[in-house]
Amino acid sequence: MANKRTLKKQINLICEELFVDFVAASLYGNTPKQSEAEAVLFSIAKLQNNFISRVSHPEPGMPASKYYQDLREQFSKQVSEILDHINNL
Repeated sequence: MANKRTLKKQINLICEELFVDFVAASLYGNTPKQSEAEAVLFSIAKLQNNFISRVSHPEPGMPASKYYQDLREQFSKQVSEILDHINNL
């Protein structure tokens, strides 16, 4: 398991890349409706805040390795959902 600082940096980097992908898709693709654009941006910010706070405060009673493995799987799943949503704009 990587340390918490590295995990937080990776989460921030991935969320920044999601934001850049969204901006590129909105500039060079079809112009999305403002409500859809706000929803995607809100979901990226919510994803980042949620997972950064979850790294800092692991669930009590659960082994650390299992907790962080589950955290990574959930993060990857949500990132792929946001990417699909960006691609469908």
